[in-house]
Amino acid sequence: MARVRYIGAEPVTVPELGSKTIQPDEVVEVPDGRFEGYLCQPQTWESVEEPKADLPPKKMTTAAKSATSKEG
Repeated sequence: MARVRYIGAEPVTVPELGSKTIQPDEVVEVPDGRFEGYLCQPQTWESVEEPKADLPPKKMTTAAKSATSKEG
């Protein structure tokens, strides 16, 4: 999950976050897929922690392949 800071002047209620009331200068976690939706409101939100990049799937190592080929 990404994190953003609310920089508005007054508390707000954010339905997307379970109708939680967010206080000025409060840092909250937001779904990675919605991070840009908060940042497109620069007068209200600022980035604290960007979404984690998706890691590529692990590939089988050559050592594992060579071990299986030596058995035969």
